[in-house]
Amino acid sequence: MKNILYIVILLLFIQCKSDSKDKLLVPKQENKFVWIYKPAGDYFFGPDTEFLKEGQWYDEWVPNDHTFVKGEDGKWHIFGITHPLVMSDPLSKGIHDGEYASFHAISSKNSFKESVEEYHYKDLPKILSPQERPGEILANHAPYIIKNDGFFQMVYGHSPIRLAVSSDLMNWKPKGNLFSLEDGKGDEKKLFGDARDPNLLYHEGTYYIVYCSTKSVRMRISKNLKAWSEEKIILRTESYDPESPSLIFYNNTFYLFVCSWDGIWDQKEIVGAYQHKTYVLQSDDILDFGKDHEKEVTVLNAHAPEIFQDEEGQWYISSVEWPNRGVSVDKLWWE
Repeated sequence: MKNILYIVILLLFIQCKSDSKDKLLVPKQENKFVWIYKPAGDYFFGPDTEFLKEGQWYDEWVPNDHTFVKGEDGKWHIFGITHPLVMSDPLSKGIHDGEYASFHAISSKNSFKESVEEYHYKDLPKILSPQERPGEILANHAPYIIKNDGFFQMVYGHSPIRLAVSSDLMNWKPKGNLFSLEDGKGDEKKLFGDARDPNLLYHEGTYYIVYCSTKSVRMRISKNLKAWSEEKIILRTESYDPESPSLIFYNNTFYLFVCSWDGIWDQKEIVGAYQHKTYVLQSDDILDFGKDHEKEVTVLNAHAPEIFQDEEGQWYISSVEWPNRGVSVDKLWWE
């Protein structure tokens, strides 16, 4: 009888552990965004565009896809797309004009929590303008940075997806193309080609790069950040165009955060082009996030979000242009 009772208790204990392990956690945001980075005025790095002049001062700048990284000095840094505000007619004509370099902003504090204050991050000189990376296409979009082999490694787009390295986050050296896709010649809907907005996940000794393409999010795999596999489509969409993917591994499963563009914009205000609906999809298979909303677990408010943790393990979600021009952050909780 004692043996039977022991077996029953053991089975119940195993079942409880299994239930706890398998519980699906869903991210919830606090919805209290703090505007931590407001871009300062600057001279346009060039070259001239239809709407912008090299060397001319512009008061307002518009950041977009960005990344957070902590430097060896203990300070947090933000890098991302930027260009002067262009009020063209129609607005769509100049919405991405002059996105040729990354902004670089830095905190003065040694913990991220202490840096979450209004306008805390201050501009440093912009990086990787066309003059600093001769032979490349003009665009410098959506940087993402990871530490590897003693160097900070930055991937950026759009296609071809490229690499730059730095030892100190201040001085960057372009290292050329990682891979490229067709640039959508003959198809005006493919504004940025078929590989854009790269994001990296390092998991169990392997690098996974995800990026957006036409009606899909795609992935390549590498052991060394240099040699990459052929691409695989991990998410197909029909009801929206995916943007700015972020891939994380948490609680023994994978989450894909992807911003959406539905093509609806009245062009009355710039912010209307920066839609702030972010779908969160979950999958135990890193190569399969289904189709459209098949594996969706929630929807969050953010444009071009980055998902990351601070030194104390607190999760954050960032957003640009919405709700403020610059970078804002909000706390994330898992329930």
